[in-house]
Amino acid sequence: MHYTCLIYKCNNTHLHLFPAAGGINENRMLPEGFSAGKVLKLLGIGVLAATLSLEGISWLLRCLRDGRVKPVKEVLFFPAAVTCINHVFQPGPCSCPLPHGDATPFTRLLGHLLSARSSLDLCIFAFSSQELCRVVLELHCQRGVSVRVVTDKDYMMISGSQIGALRKAGVSVRHELGGFHMHHKFAVVDRKLLVTGSLNWTHQAVQGNKENVLVTEDSGFVKPFLQEFEKLWEANDPARSPTEPGFVML
Repeated sequence: MHYTCLIYKCNNTHLHLFPAAGGINENRMLPEGFSAGKVLKLLGIGVLAATLSLEGISWLLRCLRDGRVKPVKEVLFFPAAVTCINHVFQPGPCSCPLPHGDATPFTRLLGHLLSARSSLDLCIFAFSSQELCRVVLELHCQRGVSVRVVTDKDYMMISGSQIGALRKAGVSVRHELGGFHMHHKFAVVDRKLLVTGSLNWTHQAVQGNKENVLVTEDSGFVKPFLQEFEKLWEANDPARSPTEPGFVML
């Protein structure tokens, strides 16, 4: 015998099995104004809500781990005042002559990057800032963070570029293999925090130019940048054959 599962009470819900034989009208067993289709739709909404709740719990746990209760959402404008940055790496007294203790857009940027626990994926056009190189080397060499860098083939060769130092330290670096510039300036921290804007990682950009940086955990923005990074990482694999589609011979 076949059975039909029906919900027939709203305030004190019970689940009963009724024989399907005999032409039972399922809608007559439901509360007034409900149909079997409507009940299934409500059940689907309930499942979706539960899934979103799990994602929310996961986000909350990350926030508690990091000592915060709100998702990161910040805009930074440059140039930044010149201050000591040693406290960002190692809290404690410092005897250097630079101003201490002041939060600047640059120290905020460094703090976001140093929040990485597992990965840092970086697409950067020009990279000559020694301070930002120090961040990447700290993550890679001291904290065991997986770092990948995609950069421009021309600007990696300019005087003062830090790309050689990264490669010497064992950081995974790939450069644009096509005939145009890799002009992005973004980083994704732990696959959940996006840092993007007009800022090249250079001394001039940080302390001279009018620049902007957006920092966000909004997955609607993070995911497309992750996809773009993975696309560029694969497209600029030096082991790729020149005969593959999309490969541009220089």
